[in-house]
Amino acid sequence: MEKNRNPKTWSELPLDLLTSVFERLSFVNFQRAKSVCSSWYSASRQSVPKKQIYPWLILFPKDKNNNNSSSCTLLFNPQEKDKLYKTQDHGVEFAQSVCIATYGSWLLMQDPKYHLYILNLFTGGRINLPPVESQLGMVKVERTINDWFRFSHHDYVSPYEAMSIISPVFWIDEESKDYVVVWAIEDGCVVSAKKGDTSWNQIPKTFDCCDMVYKDHKLYFLSNKDNLRVLDFSGGMENKTFKVVSFCILGSCPVQSNNLWCWYVTETKLVVTVTRKVLKVEKLWRPGSRYWSFRVYKIPSSEFYGHCEIVDSLGDEAMLLDLGITVPASDIEGFNKNSIYFGFSHERKTTNVCLFNLETQKMELLHKLDCSPLQLSRARWFLPSFTHK
Repeated sequence: MEKNRNPKTWSELPLDLLTSVFERLSFVNFQRAKSVCSSWYSASRQSVPKKQIYPWLILFPKDKNNNNSSSCTLLFNPQEKDKLYKTQDHGVEFAQSVCIATYGSWLLMQDPKYHLYILNLFTGGRINLPPVESQLGMVKVERTINDWFRFSHHDYVSPYEAMSIISPVFWIDEESKDYVVVWAIEDGCVVSAKKGDTSWNQIPKTFDCCDMVYKDHKLYFLSNKDNLRVLDFSGGMENKTFKVVSFCILGSCPVQSNNLWCWYVTETKLVVTVTRKVLKVEKLWRPGSRYWSFRVYKIPSSEFYGHCEIVDSLGDEAMLLDLGITVPASDIEGFNKNSIYFGFSHERKTTNVCLFNLETQKMELLHKLDCSPLQLSRARWFLPSFTHK
């Protein structure tokens, strides 16, 4: 008897047709479609997912006394404006620990005693990193009995002070779990650790660190003296040297508005675009104002001394300031192109996600999230590395 070629139900659609459809779906629609029935779920497991970059926002809890609320985070997808996802409880007190960097679905966490570890937001997988005081290099770090630190470099010995982990970045391979973590310590020296290391290795010639970005196996290092250094990590740390680009910025005095108020630089960030252009971004604040502004410069690619160009537009890209990257906003529903996304402001039980439009030179509200009854204190953008199978 010939098999029915005109199925009466959606569950009887041919497998090759279903897999072809699944390969064209966004993550959200993919997850919804595979839950329709067993045959659709089977088809989803045989599909090759479409590669997409969809930034999500992690909302971290503030309330330490709200039972399980401090062990979970909320996730916001700009494509679903009115929906929040709650993560599973992986036994991490997010209200006490701080997320200091993200890579894919992995978080670089710091607990109150400055212990560092990498955590997978969805699976709960955890990798403990070497103690911050285990430094191999010219700067010596000693932990005191009260979990403060003493730094020494040549003849200089600092007083007891808290550890400042400056500009942390990291990369991790989803399959092998190979990783590289890089950050700067109090005196500006940059340290790194990779899988298998039991201590932090200080990278030579990296004092005076302003900001860093890790992208495509390259570490982009911005100093306070206006030079850019690029270190290639693709072949490991052995025999690696920095490529140095020196530059200066012309006319970088405070911006004046109607000759009445001045904008002052409060933070300087390094950003690498989709096309690997390197930008210097200054975050500006005006006394007495609740609004922020930004100036963006393109750092010259030549290894010789040069002047930065002012960037008036990001084109079809959007900047995620805390990640130090841009994303192709024209391909992401709910994202504004030519805009800078830079965090949030907290007010009672709502979280405001802000962006700065470079064309209008105005600060806008991305979306007001009703997070009741969970009190939130921090938020971070991340690029979730979802698995479809």
